[in-house]
Amino acid sequence: MAPRKNATVSSRKTSAKPANKASNGGPVADFDRDEELKAYREMLLIRRFEEKAGQLYGMGFIGGFCHLYIGQEAVVVGMQMAQKEGDQVITAYRDHGHMLATGMTARGVMAELTGRIDGYSRGKGGSMHMFSKEKHFYGGHGIVGAQVSLGTGLAFANRYRGNDSVSIAYFGDGAANQGQVYESFNMAALWKLPIIYIIENNRYAMGTSTARATAQSNYSLRGSGFGIPGVQVDGMDVRAVKAAADEALEHCRSGKGPIILEMLTYRYRGHSMSDPAKYRSKEEVQKMRSEQDPIEQVKARLIEKGWASEDDLKAVDKDVRDIVADSADFAQAAPEPDASELYTDILL
Repeated sequence: MAPRKNATVSSRKTSAKPANKASNGGPVADFDRDEELKAYREMLLIRRFEEKAGQLYGMGFIGGFCHLYIGQEAVVVGMQMAQKEGDQVITAYRDHGHMLATGMTARGVMAELTGRIDGYSRGKGGSMHMFSKEKHFYGGHGIVGAQVSLGTGLAFANRYRGNDSVSIAYFGDGAANQGQVYESFNMAALWKLPIIYIIENNRYAMGTSTARATAQSNYSLRGSGFGIPGVQVDGMDVRAVKAAADEALEHCRSGKGPIILEMLTYRYRGHSMSDPAKYRSKEEVQKMRSEQDPIEQVKARLIEKGWASEDDLKAVDKDVRDIVADSADFAQAAPEPDASELYTDILL
């Protein structure tokens, strides 16, 4: 996939210091030690949480569908580092990482995954349907592309209320071909709604390469017919995501309307836990892991700059593993919802 940029946002750097370049030639944020450590910890929490979720699924503690975010952690962490209080997030069913990045607790997310009363949707939503009004997280959504129109509605509400909050709507390369996506683009462009459309292009949708499934594989260009600018971003580099997020959020807050960020990323696991991912080679996955892993990139920089030692980072990993293990223990010990919960939260 040849990265290209349909740039209409400014070329302002995120730091006065000279910035390096991402793998696709785009700008990267100039992180200090605290920012690198924060990115490392947040991405590692998502990675370890998803690994544990995969284990619990295999043991039968998680039922239904379960879509893991392993490999794509830099996208949501980089975006969240640029957002401010009041900005809303809405996404699809590969959503556990988004929840953790917004500050939702590992205990609450894991309890919901296992269908327990202490989960964010009281055990009734499961993997694909969790919400947190407090954290401005408006859900993972199981219907492909549904969150795009809902996220556009959130942006309309922001415009109507006259605040400067921005709606961030995540969807994948598969959902990018849905008709409601383009209806949303039209409305957002017409009314100059403050929304960032993030296309997480992990290359395979449910299991078909983008090269075989789409006539225009540069998804950043998908809004050009509506006058919506788009940028391709190295979604495996958290600094590149942060730099793009800074630009995009400024674009929206300044009243210029919607913008598309295509995150060039990669999922290491199958589409869901039932997907053996035979449509790609083990060598391809290993090459991505060894050359572009988002967490290993940060780890290497921290050590190279003398900002952390191997022992320091092992301590971070241990702390994260303890949080995840605690969430699993908490979830398995929590009670299931009472049968009476079947009749609550129903709109008649």
